[in-house]
Amino acid sequence: MTRISTVVNGTPVDADLASERLLIDFLRYDLGLTGTKEGCSIGVCGVCSVLVDGQLVSACLALAVFADGAVVTTIEGLDEDERAQAIQAALIEHGGYQCGICTPGQVVAARALLADTLAPTEGDVREWMAGNLCRCTGYYPIVRSVLDAARSVLRGGKR
Repeated sequence: MTRISTVVNGTPVDADLASERLLIDFLRYDLGLTGTKEGCSIGVCGVCSVLVDGQLVSACLALAVFADGAVVTTIEGLDEDERAQAIQAALIEHGGYQCGICTPGQVVAARALLADTLAPTEGDVREWMAGNLCRCTGYYPIVRSVLDAARSVLRGGKR
């Protein structure tokens, strides 16, 4: 067992974990944060996207001990975040979701993009979001949603 101390969605967490415990399992099964989904389990689909110290991470690939001393943000931790709210509103407006399985990962990845680049180009969005797969919408509505959310944030949240 390995002891970790982390902050998850603003809450300090201390836990004893098996050293091989994956971050996704720690978040979903130990902490009950089921917004982070498990899809491919090999870091390709993006549905397990979380932020670790502000950096986009595939939780299905990262060991939970990787989060020791770090700040972890899941989709649940973005519920009051202005940029994430703009992304969610734009996804609804532009039909950038259908079944919803990829939506939490899409929002987390887009939020990381808007933290890195407040005024992304279409090429920036396509490159950044390439690690998030969606089988329902095609990617045009998702790209439009992220671009619209970025414009909304620049306008101070006014749609």
